[in-house]
Amino acid sequence: MATFFLIIIYLAFISLGLPDSLLGSAWPVMQPEFHAPLSTAGMLFMIVAAGTIVSSLASGRMLNRFGTGKVTLISCIMTAGALLGYAVSPSLIWLILFAIPLGLGAGSVDAGLNHYVAAHYKAHHMSWLHCFWGVGATLSPLIMGHFISGGNAWRQGYLTVAGIQFGLVVILFLTLPLWDKVAKISQRSQQEEPEILGSGHLEEAAQSARPLGIKGVKLALFSFLFYCGVEATVGLWGSSFLVSMKGLPAATAAQWVSFYYGGITVGRFITGFITFKLSNRTLIRGGQLLALAGAVLLVLPLPAGFSLAGLLITGLGLAPIYPCMLHETPVRFGKKHAQTIMGYQMAVAYTGSTLMPPLLGFLASSISISLFPFYIAVSAAAMLLLSERLNRVLTRRAAISSSSIDIS
Repeated sequence: MATFFLIIIYLAFISLGLPDSLLGSAWPVMQPEFHAPLSTAGMLFMIVAAGTIVSSLASGRMLNRFGTGKVTLISCIMTAGALLGYAVSPSLIWLILFAIPLGLGAGSVDAGLNHYVAAHYKAHHMSWLHCFWGVGATLSPLIMGHFISGGNAWRQGYLTVAGIQFGLVVILFLTLPLWDKVAKISQRSQQEEPEILGSGHLEEAAQSARPLGIKGVKLALFSFLFYCGVEATVGLWGSSFLVSMKGLPAATAAQWVSFYYGGITVGRFITGFITFKLSNRTLIRGGQLLALAGAVLLVLPLPAGFSLAGLLITGLGLAPIYPCMLHETPVRFGKKHAQTIMGYQMAVAYTGSTLMPPLLGFLASSISISLFPFYIAVSAAAMLLLSERLNRVLTRRAAISSSSIDIS
């Protein structure tokens, strides 16, 4: 039953990625129809991101009250309804209104699914699930491109993706009882496993504090902010840097950035196998060092071909960081507050992807897009330093817990 149910979660992650790249693919033909300026797409993105941040912050209370299954079902209904609303919107104001439930639905389901997998499944599933998010994010531009090439029919593209989402709603509704059953089976198996040295004391210490008062939580939050800032900034400004500073044609630059996303997707698939041999902490550190190396390669005044290598290395380096950090949440901060902290992490992650790319855009417009690789390198270095400081905090806490066990 757990394996069958895991397939449902995989489908949910594909569905989670579908809306993320849909607007960017459709906007060139949506813009003239709505007589909107080019920047309106950015405004819609910000509204969706704001809704996602709000629902991520509230996800802890919502999940505790209603459970992951019901929250996921309701969130998918909101997302599907919002996409259907986009497809039939007669004016720009309706797009703005439907952007609100689109963001609110995405944040809760993202935090809920990540916490559920972190609590009840092994680390390799977290990496593979986020790989499947990449599958969804890759599929939606292909779906939209198919309909646009057939006569600018972007509305049919949104209808198709909305139909896929409503199909998932039906599946989630039919399998709603399985969420609690699988969770109970997982809890029984975890209770039968031998307790890791110090884990009980860590859990007890975590339960006695507020989520944000637990040592290391704020360091983890800032690590998520810089991670998502790097990932989104490379995706948004990579092409502009390659065209302006490396002299590449726009089509070639866009293709090279797609290789960067391919590096993230393939890297997460490979990471799922590596988790059988290496710990999450080792994979996070290795990924951060590799991402920093890729950023340094972009900084160096080398021929354009090295920039492609830099993008690929950066993507491969980023691949294990996000899913492994998410999976470590219950281990780092205890199971009691893991659900709430997961929501905080999602909110800060979306904040990073929302604010850090526009910050570079502001700096680039004031100075030059040549700042791009330095911005990425500094952000990657900050992420590494914060993560290593968090590791030291956790190591000291484990040592204190172990010594208290010896004394008792």
